[in-house]
Amino acid sequence: MENFRTWAKTPPLGWNSWDCFGAAVNEQQLRENADYMAKYLKQYGWEYIVCDIQWYEPRAYSNDYNNFAELDMDEHGRLIPAVNRFPSAKDGAGFKPIADYVHSLGLKFGIHIMRGVPRQAVAQNCPIFGSDKTCRDIAHHFSVCSWNTDMYGVKDCEAAQQYYNSIIDMYASWGVDFIKCDDICVTEFRKWDNPYSAEYEIEMLRRAIDRCGREIVLSLSPGPALRDKAEHLKKNANMWRLTGDFWDVWDKLYDMFDRCKEWEGVTEIGAYPDCDMLPIGRVAKNSTYYGANNRMSQFTKPEHYTLMTLWGIFKSPLMLGGNLPENDDFTLSLLTNEEYIKMNQHSSDARELLRDGDTVIWTAEGSGCRYAALFNTGDDEREITLNLDTACTAYDIWAKKEVGTFTTDLTATVAPHGARLFKLKD
Repeated sequence: MENFRTWAKTPPLGWNSWDCFGAAVNEQQLRENADYMAKYLKQYGWEYIVCDIQWYEPRAYSNDYNNFAELDMDEHGRLIPAVNRFPSAKDGAGFKPIADYVHSLGLKFGIHIMRGVPRQAVAQNCPIFGSDKTCRDIAHHFSVCSWNTDMYGVKDCEAAQQYYNSIIDMYASWGVDFIKCDDICVTEFRKWDNPYSAEYEIEMLRRAIDRCGREIVLSLSPGPALRDKAEHLKKNANMWRLTGDFWDVWDKLYDMFDRCKEWEGVTEIGAYPDCDMLPIGRVAKNSTYYGANNRMSQFTKPEHYTLMTLWGIFKSPLMLGGNLPENDDFTLSLLTNEEYIKMNQHSSDARELLRDGDTVIWTAEGSGCRYAALFNTGDDEREITLNLDTACTAYDIWAKKEVGTFTTDLTATVAPHGARLFKLKD
C-alpha cells in the first residue's frame, strides 16, 4: 500500500464551501463553519473545512465564473488568496492564518485548485520557483478547461513537475491538509478525444505531495470518473468523483444508484470512489443553481434518508455542502447519528444485493454485524422484504431503536423516494 493511502484510513468527513457560497466564499464564512463543526460535529468524526474554487479571484461573486478574470498571484505564477476576501492573507501569509485557526479547533483545512498553470502567469512569463524555466515554457496552450478560463494544462516535462512541486510546497507551508484538484479526473475539453488526458498531471500531483513533507489528502474532480482507470486512480489519489456536480434534485440522486453499482468493490483503505458533496441544509446562497436562491435543501425528508443511506453504506467520503450555522434540527440529527457514522467509516464489502424495479437493497459487513439498506425509488409507499440467512436482531439506525428479532425475512415499509437502514446482529 502506498504511504499516502494511510493518510485517509477511513473516508474523509468534512465540509466544502461550494454548495452554499460558490466561488464567493470569504474568510468569515470559513471561520464560522469551522466554529460550528468544532462545536457540534467534531466529536462524531467530522474534521475537514475545505475552501472551494476561486479563492484567488477578488471579484468572484456567485457560483458563476468571471471569464479571464484578474487573479491574485505571486511573482512565480502561484495563485494566492484574494486579500479583500481573506484579510488574514495579507503580507504574503497565504492561507496559513486560517489553517492555523482551523487546526486550533482540532480540525483540518483544505483548498480547491485547478490543474495546470494560470494563463495570467503564462502571459506574464513568470519564472518557476526553483527552476530556470518559465510558466510559458510549460503551458499546453490547447489543454484548457471547458468551463473555467483561469488555467492552461501543462506539458509532460520536468519544468512542469517543478511548478507543481512549488505550489504544493507553498500549500504545505500554509498547513493545508486536503487538496481537491479540479478539471483533472475527467478533462471535459478531451484533448485528442481522451477524457483522461490529464493522467500525467495526476501523477505529477502525486509526486509533488509525496515529496512535500506533509500528509495531504488528494481528491480529484470532476466526474464521471472512468471505471477502467480505477487502478490508476487508486495508485495516485485518495478519492475521485463519480459524477459532475451533484445537487438537490431527485434525478441526480436516482442516477447515483447506477454510479455506485458501477464502482462496487473498488473501495479500499485510503482509496474512495466519491459520490460528491451532500447538498443538505442551507445551500445556493449566491446562486439559483437547480432551484431557488438561498434555499434549504429541496430534498424531501425521505430523500434525505436515501441520500445519506446510499453515501454511507457505499462508504463514500462525506462532504457537507450547506452552510453549517444555518442547519436545522433534522439536518443536524443526520450528521450526529453515531451508528451511521460508524457504518460509513468502518464497514466493508458494500454491494447491491437486489435491484428490481423501484426496489433496491444494498448490504455491507460490519464488526460483528451486517448492514442492510432498503430503498424505494418509486413514487408510492411500498413494503420491501430482505431475505435473511439466519435469525437476527434488527436495529433501525435512523429511528435509533431496535425493531425486533427476525427469523427468515425482515419486511419494512419505505416511503416514496425513501430508505430504511438496519444494523443486523445474529
